[in-house]
Amino acid sequence: MDEILEILEKNGRAGAEDIAKMLKKKPKDIKEAIKKYEKEGVILKYKAVINKDLIKDTDSSVRALIEVNITPQKDVGFDKVAERIYSFPEVSSCYLVSGTYDLLLIVEGKDLHTVSRFIAEKLAPLENVKGTITHFLLKKYKEDGVILKHKEENKRIAISY
Repeated sequence: MDEILEILEKNGRAGAEDIAKMLKKKPKDIKEAIKKYEKEGVILKYKAVINKDLIKDTDSSVRALIEVNITPQKDVGFDKVAERIYSFPEVSSCYLVSGTYDLLLIVEGKDLHTVSRFIAEKLAPLENVKGTITHFLLKKYKEDGVILKHKEENKRIAISY
């Protein structure tokens, strides 16, 4: 992978001038390369990794990993079925995987019931969906290569009888 992309992947806030210094190139050349990558769709988005556990007044959301077993469609394989599934707003990521199941989804909802309703009412009834397995995420330790620090837990006093 290009050195510019490697730097931006690790730090999306790196500016063209900083990257130019690191690579001993002209800032103008770096800016042009970045614009080209954005135009070609190589760079799709710049993202901040946010530790929501440390934000006091945010509504918590529920994330789930869902393994989906599907029947591929004739002449188009998994692509059309995957496209139908990833079009749902609840689906934040969709991957074709090897193994027992075909697709791995990351789904988000405001609570367990929202995610459960999505599975029962939207995902499972789809014609090509043969089965699902859902894993609710309980705690994040690391995301996108970043180790997340956690609030200090309440230290309980041991009770003895």
